[in-house]
Amino acid sequence: MKTKIKKIIRALQTGFQKITNPSLSKAYGIAKKTQYFNATWYREHYGNFPSDFHAFRDYMEKSSFANVNPSALFDTETYNRSNIDIYHSGNSPLIHYLYHGRYEGRVSSEVINRWTPADSLIPQDTPTWKSQKVALVLHIFYPDFVEKFAHCIKHFPISVDVFVTCATDQIAQDAKQKFSATGKVNQIKTAVCENRGRNFGPFLVHFSKELLNYDLMCHLHSKKSLYSGREQTQWFDYQNQFLLKDGHVVKSVLRLFDEHSNLGIYYPTSFWMMPAWVNHWTCNKPFAQEFTAKWGVDFNDNFVNYPVGGMFWARPKALAQLLDVDYEYTDFPAEPLPNDGSKLHALERLLGLLVEREGYEQFFYYPPLGRFTRDKSYISTSYYKPPHALKNDLMSFDIVSFDVFDTVLRRRFTEPDYAKFLLGKELCENGHFESPEAFVAKRNDCELKCRQERNFEGDVCIKEVYERLSKELNIERSTSTEWMDKEFLYDLEMAEPKDEIVEIIKQLSLSGKEIWFVTDIYYTQSQIELMLRKIGVAIPYRLFVSSSLRKRKDSGTMWTYIKQLVAEKGSSFVHVGDNVRSDAQICGDFGLQNIHILNPMDKWAIAGLDDIASFEKPTEQDILKWGPQISHFGRYPYFGE
Repeated sequence: MKTKIKKIIRALQTGFQKITNPSLSKAYGIAKKTQYFNATWYREHYGNFPSDFHAFRDYMEKSSFANVNPSALFDTETYNRSNIDIYHSGNSPLIHYLYHGRYEGRVSSEVINRWTPADSLIPQDTPTWKSQKVALVLHIFYPDFVEKFAHCIKHFPISVDVFVTCATDQIAQDAKQKFSATGKVNQIKTAVCENRGRNFGPFLVHFSKELLNYDLMCHLHSKKSLYSGREQTQWFDYQNQFLLKDGHVVKSVLRLFDEHSNLGIYYPTSFWMMPAWVNHWTCNKPFAQEFTAKWGVDFNDNFVNYPVGGMFWARPKALAQLLDVDYEYTDFPAEPLPNDGSKLHALERLLGLLVEREGYEQFFYYPPLGRFTRDKSYISTSYYKPPHALKNDLMSFDIVSFDVFDTVLRRRFTEPDYAKFLLGKELCENGHFESPEAFVAKRNDCELKCRQERNFEGDVCIKEVYERLSKELNIERSTSTEWMDKEFLYDLEMAEPKDEIVEIIKQLSLSGKEIWFVTDIYYTQSQIELMLRKIGVAIPYRLFVSSSLRKRKDSGTMWTYIKQLVAEKGSSFVHVGDNVRSDAQICGDFGLQNIHILNPMDKWAIAGLDDIASFEKPTEQDILKWGPQISHFGRYPYFGE
């Protein structure tokens, strides 16, 4: 079976002259006979093709990296996500299913509608779309990408100017020769660049102001990743397909820019095999301050629409504040850069916001439906998962670990400090503090000082916090202990279950899965046990509390400990949590499988419900009004409940 699949892939790679290869023809016959490929359905979603066979070939070329579907009967994304070995192999999921997977009982499904755009942009054949002045801006680190880009330029619908930044002189020479030979290039400029600034620095240093002379620019760069010991280019292939290579998409983009003068930036929706949290700011907000101060860009939400990977189409004048600057390589951080958390990662996330600050709009292409849209809510697509699907995802692991707060337990009023505030109100009425806010500030300051005394290593316990408070206020230890108990009891009283997650935990336990809870919190182990009991967790479990173990998820020390335990047990492990950094990104950095879920505030914001910017500094009125609504809406941490 594997030999047949390899023959089909080779047939696709040889081009149109080999289109009648018997293996490919046979595969087409099987797909058509079983109705897993429906040419009429495919055309309705992805454009016109000379024949049904050409439509099938188009699917075959795209399906190893794009979430396009061959018919209503087969969901490409489901098959690749459920059978990750097929995704990593680079094989077409439908062909694998027809020849092999359906006989093995591999997971597959009919098309799943994960998201429907609220609007559609339908390209019109304007008389002037071909006369736009276009610049292709390419950053090439890997020599083999010269040929990939040359193929796209050769089939580009209009002539262009090309600006290339390269890693070596040889790449620059190859690019000039091959791009010029396409017959589509008016002029080409190259620059051998320093290894600094990744894909942004070089073109900004060498070409930024010159690009302002163009109607449109398209920026791409060579991108490779390593998975399972082999080179993978699916992320690049996805970006390249829907930015530069796909004739139907490229012509549509040019027409839409020409027809709608208010459109400022375009890119395909985020690569579907990236982590669900890819559109999160993660740890990059501090690095954005330099840009936001100059540009007047505001950002409040944790999730943001941006061209993940830094590849996009744009009107240069919509990026004028970025481009109309004289840059030097020293303006960008030196290598090596971390995987996340740098000026360049922040810049990437700010592009869409800058365009909007200049009065333009973003628009996107959503491959599963083949639609262009302005609808920014596509960032929720990876967070579409009904409860039974989440349970099925977790059933394949021996140990299933959960964060506690905002993962299995929600607070009735959402705000984490509300228990402290209620205690502050009581103490204020008794004459101990001038205001509830004064108590919360003092209590939190004592916690900070405890952490400072430990040089922010390990964690602190609520007992230490109130011991310090008693010293600083010169009150009896018994009094501060009473306050401490009341803070916890206020929080305990507001603790409510995330019902669907608690039910999944019960079902997993009944199925023989080992359940762990891992939390970064100042409460004691016994206090967390009491909270879990209150929300209905009555199954055997193992509990890891940072205040007891002096290890934290967000510093990585907890994950070092967990990873060692998992290795000793020889069991498969997955962690579920709502914090992008500590539960997902850092956990993943330690090689541990994880599933990121939405906390109530993020789910509320992504859904585009009432503005809750005031929750940056909420009043008690805000907490009482919005808190229960947000808490209930976020009870299940995905869309699709």
